[in-house]
Amino acid sequence: MKSLTSTGLEPAPPTIDVAIPAYNEEDSIGLVLAGLPHEVRRVVVADNNSWDRTAEVARSAGAIVVPAPRQGYGSACLAALDYLRSHDHPEIVVFIDADYSDHPEELTDLVAPILGGEADLVVGSRTQGRRERGALLPQARMGNLVACVLMRLLYGYRFTDLGPFRAIRWSALESLGMCDPDFGWTAEMQVKALRYGLRCVEVPVSYRRRVGVSKITGTVSGTLRAGHKILWTIFRYALTRRRPL
Repeated sequence: MKSLTSTGLEPAPPTIDVAIPAYNEEDSIGLVLAGLPHEVRRVVVADNNSWDRTAEVARSAGAIVVPAPRQGYGSACLAALDYLRSHDHPEIVVFIDADYSDHPEELTDLVAPILGGEADLVVGSRTQGRRERGALLPQARMGNLVACVLMRLLYGYRFTDLGPFRAIRWSALESLGMCDPDFGWTAEMQVKALRYGLRCVEVPVSYRRRVGVSKITGTVSGTLRAGHKILWTIFRYALTRRRPL
């Protein structure tokens, strides 16, 4: 892994904060926090109405916990961003799920293209990286494939994944005006980034079977609702007028 720490007379690297949406992940959130590189300045866990000990475990592991009272993945991400916006926001923000399916130590590889001045948005591609058998469920693979094909047809860019493990410059993120409150969050970020001319790249990331059962692809209803929202989001922004940055 590449270190983010500067030495000698080199300028200090950009500040990096991590945002983690969390809903009933008491068994995994501590593992995620423990695995993050020490160069991360601050971690904000957005507790999306958990009824277990998610918030308690996160606080004990050193994270800042903020409430996200409106249920939804995007709502939790927005709650974390609201906190960062009003508390000395970072130069780079990284999003990672609380279920320990991603490898948090790979954050250094994820932010490398941004630190190198090559990208504004970096998406961790689970399809290009090493995957534990059974980690990416068939419905998730199919949904990713359909969504990425549509983005290529409608926006002219070849993504391979809608993976939640991603990094983005704060200034670029603010320019997108993110607003989706639930399953369309990742797709919204990617299609808006393409529409507004951000430099987008993917890097391979490792993926393992999550701790516990997925609230989305682990159920038929969750899969259908997520798939509908993702496809609607991709089509919606393809049909709206491009807003210049």
